[in-house]
Amino acid sequence: MPVPGGREGADEGLRLLHVHAHPDDESSKGAATTLRYIAGGARVMVATCTGGERGSVLNPKMDRPEVWENMPEVRQGEMEAARAILGVEHRSLGFIDSGLPESPDEPLPEGCFGLSDPVEAAAPLVRVIREFRPQVMTTYDENGGYPHPDHIQCHRVSMAAFRMAADPDALPESGPAWQVSKLYYQVSFHRARFAAFDEAMAAAGLGHPYAERLARWGNLDYEQRITTRVPCGDYFERSDDALRAHASQIDPDGAWFQVPVEIRRRVWPTEDYQLVYSAVPTFMPETDLFAGLRAGAQAPDPADTWVI
Repeated sequence: MPVPGGREGADEGLRLLHVHAHPDDESSKGAATTLRYIAGGARVMVATCTGGERGSVLNPKMDRPEVWENMPEVRQGEMEAARAILGVEHRSLGFIDSGLPESPDEPLPEGCFGLSDPVEAAAPLVRVIREFRPQVMTTYDENGGYPHPDHIQCHRVSMAAFRMAADPDALPESGPAWQVSKLYYQVSFHRARFAAFDEAMAAAGLGHPYAERLARWGNLDYEQRITTRVPCGDYFERSDDALRAHASQIDPDGAWFQVPVEIRRRVWPTEDYQLVYSAVPTFMPETDLFAGLRAGAQAPDPADTWVI
């Protein structure tokens, strides 16, 4: 299959690790980026913290007793289907989904991921990092991208594992220490992106699909955090296919697919990230998660670039 932009083989030898909370997160956040790098020859691994066992059935067509009764197996099968579409390697870290409390005061279930000690829970991820040896790792910010307890815990565990994997005195039984060169937060859901889609949809006579969401967005926005925009519009159709593979979680006729691919590709053809650590100098803003890591990378000029 031809690689858009003539990038075939350009990413050979590169390794990217995405750390996510649940099955489906790998397809709703950064999936087109994943496809772009795999098309170029990189290896991409997804580490999923939980099995998503307490997820809701959000697709009316899947709201059936046999789905609810076999949720762990359903979510596992959906993850495998999405994995095959994306072409990623996958590791499940084996923690139990915390569910999404209906109120901040509702206690989390005993034994769930959200109640685990982040340092202790980092151990299986440390092993993954040391075995896979990624140059780049992505995870969520301190708010989890949105305040699901497993997303927030994913951040805590990812940060602990990132540090511990590079420390030869930490968990020596998990293999030789490995320093990830660049660490990013996913910045998939920010107001500017949804506002641009809403405006483009209205201009095309398709209404304002995000008007309600934009009205209640509040003051929390991530636009100012973005350091890196990865062009990946050529892969939006296939990333949508991966998302639809999570049939219990994603309604194919629902909000995820309201904006046609051609509008998304024209209005916002990137997936966005915040660089939070780099062991290599890099130009800002970036268009490549591996910026500064490729053979022959040019050193930035301190006079006119931001060096991490």
